[in-house]
Amino acid sequence: MLKSMSVVREAIDADVGDEPDGAMAESEARQAASGRKVLPIVEGLVLLAALIAPFVLQDYLTVFATRVIILALFALSFDLVWGYAGIMSFGQALFFGSAGYGVALLARDLDITNIFLVLPAGTIIGLTFALLLGGFLLLGRHPSSVIFVALGTLTGSYAADRLARGWYYLGGQNGIPSISPMTLGSYEFSEGPVFYYLTLGILVVAYLLCRFLVRSQFGLALAGLRENEQRIAFFGYKAQHLKAIVFAVGGTIAGLAGSLYAFHEGFVWPNMVGVVVSTQVVLYVLFGGSGTLIGAVIGTVIIEGVSFWLSDNYRDIWPIILGVLLLLVILFRPLGLISFVLGERERVGSFGAKLKEKRNAAS
Repeated sequence: MLKSMSVVREAIDADVGDEPDGAMAESEARQAASGRKVLPIVEGLVLLAALIAPFVLQDYLTVFATRVIILALFALSFDLVWGYAGIMSFGQALFFGSAGYGVALLARDLDITNIFLVLPAGTIIGLTFALLLGGFLLLGRHPSSVIFVALGTLTGSYAADRLARGWYYLGGQNGIPSISPMTLGSYEFSEGPVFYYLTLGILVVAYLLCRFLVRSQFGLALAGLRENEQRIAFFGYKAQHLKAIVFAVGGTIAGLAGSLYAFHEGFVWPNMVGVVVSTQVVLYVLFGGSGTLIGAVIGTVIIEGVSFWLSDNYRDIWPIILGVLLLLVILFRPLGLISFVLGERERVGSFGAKLKEKRNAAS
């Protein structure tokens, strides 16, 4: 097993070290010369900014920032399945929205709003839908292609959207409004700093768990899967099973985000499970940079922040401006904004002690 993992590590190192180009090579050279890792610094700065935000923002902006943090949690789920396992899930909103509808029904029909019941329920709903869809798309007799999975998840999301719009029990086009606040005993979580720090705490915990996962031996296999799936299969790994596991984990995180979003916004509507939100989360990760986790968070914050500012100042043409901006970044910076400060080798990460270091120590 250890020998196999060492071979995978060498294969990834070889793939990553093949062709660093232009600014990327220059960035890596600077990092190598300084011997400093940039990723922990970026993560620390983002966390620090998030912690002090409610003290410097007006109340309505704190409410907006809470929404952005929940969407960042949602983007984290997509980055995990796409950025690390190479699964193009165009239907990630299915897990996000189904969990939102689930907790909304619990609150409306059963008057269940306790945080220790609704958040686990939403998480389980996201996990269940991910297992069902992932089992169908990824665990078939033949290995599934990227296009098959992309179209399959897209179809699932579209079908859920149409179902929500046409089912009277789910509120039809209007969705489910006026959801009761989430509670802890007699305390109600209303919009504001408390809800903000609650969602921030959940995002930090989810982020750390994802970081631990992608830096573990399982993460090493995922990195190999992303860089060269055929080579990983050649080493004896069951690539489809690895994909199904990370797909389920992504669905679980999306379900948790959907539950928080439903209670924060106070209503759910068909777009939450549809193609629009599924495309939105793809843009978050594309813009920030896939396969880094922090890139998904940064992409969400920048896109939502710029959209908010543009819609306030250029009400008629802000979608056009935003679209052009996204196209420019994707065209000239395909690895996202995070690639300005993060080299390719650090983006992929390191797993355990390097073989060369071991050899040097042995000699």
